[in-house]
Amino acid sequence: MTDDELLRYSRQIMLPDVDIEGQEKICAGRVAIIGLGGLGAPAAIYLASSGVGELTLVDDDDVEISNLQRQIIHTEDSLNSPKVRSAEVTIEKLNSRTRVETIDRRLTEDELIALAARVDVILDATDNFATRYALNRACLESKTPLVSGAAIRMEGQISVFDARRDDSPCYQCLYRDGLDEALNCAENGVLAPMVGIIGTMQAMETLKLLGEFGESLIGKVIYFDAKTMQIRSFKLNKDPNCVACGSVTA
Repeated sequence: MTDDELLRYSRQIMLPDVDIEGQEKICAGRVAIIGLGGLGAPAAIYLASSGVGELTLVDDDDVEISNLQRQIIHTEDSLNSPKVRSAEVTIEKLNSRTRVETIDRRLTEDELIALAARVDVILDATDNFATRYALNRACLESKTPLVSGAAIRMEGQISVFDARRDDSPCYQCLYRDGLDEALNCAENGVLAPMVGIIGTMQAMETLKLLGEFGESLIGKVIYFDAKTMQIRSFKLNKDPNCVACGSVTA
């Protein structure tokens, strides 16, 4: 690492769990963020500021005025521009060492598999079950860790799925069938900091996977209720009858 990098990341390097070795792994890390909305925005900011070497940003939407309430990587200057381009500009100003690839369209399932195979972690910041299931299948196929988060109203959840481990459940072990209405902020509303809390937790779990420190949320689901400020942790077992990972391991 250069002297400048040692200084920039010094507050992380001084942590015994991270040290120089962990920081070097973070700096060599490659992460794909699918969705640059409420969850992906804070996750991208913290991953870039923490030194992740390469971020691939995927989103086919443009920035709208209603996004600015919670999607903090975008500004009023970004209105009507592609979200991935807006995010790229912010990241460049924050940490020019982080290489950014932008994809401003929806990927096919084969393209998702190819993307998952060339990154170290996929961060799911989407808001519909079809995409989440497709990402889950891609990560199972490529054995790429998947950091999944969701937030709506004043509630959120996060978990990690890692197909490299035989005992890890997958996203579809958690949600065998899902209704998109339950995820839609436009229909249900969301308090701005709620997505920030879950998005930064996703960034934390991603850094732990890259730097190989701490205890991952594999096999656990964290639920956060902002109304009561209560956090609950539930164990999630692998479903032997899961239509996704059950068929992969059969």
